Amino acid sequence: MQRSSLRHIAVILALLVAALVAVTDAQRDGRRRRVPEGIGAYPPRYPPVDFEDGTFMLCKLQYTSVRYEDMGIGWSTDYPYAGINLMIRLSEMTKTPVTKDERGEPTYWVVRLTDDALFRCPALMGSDVGTMGLSDAEAVRLRDYLLKGGFLWVDDFWGTPAWLQWSSEIHKALPEYQIFDITIEHPIRHMLYPIDEVEQVTNINNWLRTHNTSERGDDSPHADFRGIADDKGRLMVVMTHNTDFGDTWERESESREFFERFSPKGYALGINVLLYSMTH
Repeated sequence: MQRSSLRHIAVILALLVAALVAVTDAQRDGRRRRVPEGIGAYPPRYPPVDFEDGTFMLCKLQYTSVRYEDMGIGWSTDYPYAGINLMIRLSEMTKTPVTKDERGEPTYWVVRLTDDALFRCPALMGSDVGTMGLSDAEAVRLRDYLLKGGFLWVDDFWGTPAWLQWSSEIHKALPEYQIFDITIEHPIRHMLYPIDEVEQVTNINNWLRTHNTSERGDDSPHADFRGIADDKGRLMVVMTHNTDFGDTWERESESREFFERFSPKGYALGINVLLYSMTH
């Protein structure tokens, strides 16, 4: 067997073992990785004035929804435990120090595009962005953030209407930059783990009910992995459309079947994306 194949198997097994331990731990203490149903189950946690401590942090983008998408709840979709769990895994699977609160949990700050804190966040995560509407002022702020070295990953938006809404809004901020498919040769797919396929993942409730990964039928036949790069080729925006990687992190402890099917590969992509955001 080739060395690259052995390495691929080894890293996937490492992720699987780590996540299996997490399932067992979470079954003993369900507090940390279980999110109640309903809109606004967790109020946004905004950062204090001086919240930087020299460690890595992922911030959650808060925006205004101007339309509704089935199975989505706007900006707070997958908040907060998708981001918290992803940062936990990043700290476990790499040597990256992540910012933590007094309880030892990663601090997943919520920021709006108009907040001064925006420019202190090295990376932003946006969910259900097919409902997002940007004001002119917000579009300018997002543009400034991205062109100054910021990074945005948007996830969990499905079908053509959501894509058209999102692409029109990001075009307000970056009208001269093109959206493109991130091919298998791109460095982001080889940062730590080899990403041969970007899987389609549905939310956990839909999976347990239907075992179908497409949330929009024929209008979401497969996952799209796309990006926008600056003039030097650095990815500023990464998009996982027609898939829900947030649930592979947020809901890792709620179903062994769902976890084994989706979470190891979900964490592999997540860690690759965060490592890329820190090094490019």
